[in-house]
Amino acid sequence: MMFMQGTKKERPLTHDLLASILRALGAKIERVIVNDLKRDTYFARLVLSAENESQQKKIIEIDARPSDCIAMATQQRAPIYVSLDVWDEVEDMTEALRKMQEEGSQTEERDQDEDS
Repeated sequence: MMFMQGTKKERPLTHDLLASILRALGAKIERVIVNDLKRDTYFARLVLSAENESQQKKIIEIDARPSDCIAMATQQRAPIYVSLDVWDEVEDMTEALRKMQEEGSQTEERDQDEDS
């Protein structure tokens, strides 16, 4: 949510560090794929692209926690995909997410009112 809302941070988070490292290495996040669900545990792949000095492009896939992948993809504005098998296994949480977003907005408004 911090990345989506553009929340300012006092210190860089781990995801900020990783983004800086990727930039320094000339790599970027191409996409995230939430590709499996086993015993209530989600699995994801972080797909990166990088170019070397001679402009040769390399695609790199890394196994990672979905929460980290989603945070990084959101920060980098990269697409997030969910495999159909995983999608079909999970409950539709649209309404619950909408309520959480509304509650977060109301909390933020109260905090701003208190700061004024």
